[in-house]
Amino acid sequence: MLLRSRLLKTAPSWKQLSVCSKSKFSFGKQTRYKSTDASEDEVKHFQELAPTWWDTDGSQRILHKMNLARLDFVQRTLRNQVKIKDPEIFVPGFNYREFLPGYVCDNIQREMQDSIETSLDEKLKMSVLDVGCGGGILSESLGRLKWVKSVQGIDLTRECIVVAKEHAKKDPMLEEKVSYECKALEDVTGQFDIITCMEMLEHVDVPSEILRHCWARLNPDKGILFLSTINRDLISWFTTIFMGENVLKVVPKGTHHLSKYINSKEIIAWFDENYGGQFQLLDLKGTMYLPLQGWVEHDCSDVGNYFMAIQRLK
Repeated sequence: MLLRSRLLKTAPSWKQLSVCSKSKFSFGKQTRYKSTDASEDEVKHFQELAPTWWDTDGSQRILHKMNLARLDFVQRTLRNQVKIKDPEIFVPGFNYREFLPGYVCDNIQREMQDSIETSLDEKLKMSVLDVGCGGGILSESLGRLKWVKSVQGIDLTRECIVVAKEHAKKDPMLEEKVSYECKALEDVTGQFDIITCMEMLEHVDVPSEILRHCWARLNPDKGILFLSTINRDLISWFTTIFMGENVLKVVPKGTHHLSKYINSKEIIAWFDENYGGQFQLLDLKGTMYLPLQGWVEHDCSDVGNYFMAIQRLK
């Protein structure tokens, strides 16, 4: 049934996939693939999309527009975690916009924002793991932020990794900050301050394995996991598959499958069951595409696409 949570599925024992060779190992006479692998159809689909990944007017144009919203969500979430310690900065303890003149409100907002940006730029040097990086759209954007020390992008589609590496060469500032590898998530070592898993949970067979391995790689000292995926409902089918793929054709046909969508409540329930008391939901927003505006956020996180930020607690 479509309404059954896919997070309850266990990892399949055997798969036959055309993915990176390092993502498999032998057991007897059979070849076992990683539990975080994608299906052969999914890998083939993204192999076909790889050549046009950076064409902002091509098959990935909606993803390029969405990247702006994803980046805003990530940066806002991180700024909200910064505490202003400068005694010279006035931080109102009330809704000052209702009582103070507009120019005063603007000055207060500007001073607080400048203090937060200074704290991010000077004190925080974060390591990032971008899971399912594709051609590197989000990885590059994160790599250009001053407070990011390094970005490691991983993907199972070799063609996408080749595209990502070639495109990153065009920007010298990314040379020492952004790296890409074609590997499975469970082959990643080390821990990261930020892990992004954007528009990829709906493309894997066992999303719970992705979440479990992401959590294991997350810095236990308040590391943050950013997720972006799609609720499993008729509205999502109508907007992403019927309209997006078949009518407007702004998304390549075959990109989405309703049965692979995951409700935001299911992810929260999974964390409650497996890591209760060890995480904090920092933010959860619905997002939708408006042709004249691009991707905009809203508070109905149970419908359509959504962004989620989960922080690991000690």
